[in-house]
Amino acid sequence: MAAILIVDDEAGVRASLGGVLRDEGYTVDAVDSGEACLEQVTRTAYDLLLLDIWLPGLDGLDTLARLRERHVDAQVIMISGHGSIENAVRATKLGAFDFIEKPLSLEKTTLAVRNALRQHRLEVENRALRARVDRRFVIVGEHPLIQHLREEIAMAAPTNGRVLISGENGTGKELVARHVHALSRRQAGAFVEVNCAAIPEELIESELFGHIKGAFTGAVADRRGKFEVAHGGTLFLDEIGDMSLKTQAKVLRALQEQVIEPVGGQSSVRVDVRVIAATNKNLVEEIREGRFREDLFFRLNVIPILVPPLRDRGDDVLRLARHFVAELAREYGRRAKRFSPGAAAMLLACQWPGNVRELRNVVERVMIMAPGELITEAELAFLDVAAPGLSREAGDSSVVRPLHDARDAWERDYILAALDSCEGNMARTADILNVERSNLYKKMKTLGIGPAREN
Repeated sequence: MAAILIVDDEAGVRASLGGVLRDEGYTVDAVDSGEACLEQVTRTAYDLLLLDIWLPGLDGLDTLARLRERHVDAQVIMISGHGSIENAVRATKLGAFDFIEKPLSLEKTTLAVRNALRQHRLEVENRALRARVDRRFVIVGEHPLIQHLREEIAMAAPTNGRVLISGENGTGKELVARHVHALSRRQAGAFVEVNCAAIPEELIESELFGHIKGAFTGAVADRRGKFEVAHGGTLFLDEIGDMSLKTQAKVLRALQEQVIEPVGGQSSVRVDVRVIAATNKNLVEEIREGRFREDLFFRLNVIPILVPPLRDRGDDVLRLARHFVAELAREYGRRAKRFSPGAAAMLLACQWPGNVRELRNVVERVMIMAPGELITEAELAFLDVAAPGLSREAGDSSVVRPLHDARDAWERDYILAALDSCEGNMARTADILNVERSNLYKKMKTLGIGPAREN
């Protein structure tokens, strides 16, 4: 049920308008001044305000300005017995939804109220959807490598320079591309993704540049290519290293001239597109082997960004695991689970060859399969966890760490896992580790672990 606040110094207007709106099924409050309105909205959330322009003390337009300064997001309909174009224009600039004159037509007023509430509902739903999207595409992590990555994104995004994102499979290259787009001047435009490895060679040109009806068997109608669809926005070419040399040549021309030619067409189409590319391959090696064009590499590699593998991100493994637990709990409508210190230590010790994608799959598996609210070592027994200090290539003695370093690494991971399990509470962590709090502080300082919460 929508909540409406009437702000008018005439008792008759407050009474008659309030009665009509209550009959329509709305919850209605009324006040007689702008000052009372500002006080009322701090106590109650409203979907719509009916605000008279001529009020004693603070007038309606100044009240509206104060509401916007305080980020009150209710829709506002202005009411005036002395309407003027100047007032209507000012009210509109301040964000008023509508402007109606006295004497009030009840039919016109109720219609304006319905329209304003419909608009408010759409805005609320849009904010909720954007929040869900933002949660999905957030970059989680506090490791210095991730902080540096955020800095690179912030510097690259406002420009129009092409970006080449490199990194192993599953590290989050698409996530980085989406952040670059979201922080760019093209954020209102489309973000169009093309997975160059997933599209057959005979279809990739049509996918990128479009085609004309009858250009080839199966082309039953004209089709716009991804370059044209992304006009004014960003085109993300994922796994660019898997693109054929023939297609690379056409992409190079499109980048150089910002012009494309649909398959089977005779005319060119001008496009305005920012290209972001990503690869899990070493393109310098690919160039050396003759599988990638050097001139295209230089065109794409204006701003290089490297996404670090998960195994190099330290404690971020636990931060990401908690993030995925919360995300999946919302998705499945379940309570969030916790990792025992031993289970958290296993997550830290794993090498994660599949990176963040593999970690999310593991968290989803235990969220579904673990019977209780505490995830223990038993639920993670399927993980390929190496002994601390040892390489998976046991025969290579050159990568075996000294015993002292291996012990410190294991203790550091275990203490971090215990802190994570206790949400950073030092007293509880010392208790479950069965050590004095002062000794825990000393050990953390020795191992380079930052301070946590006292209680």
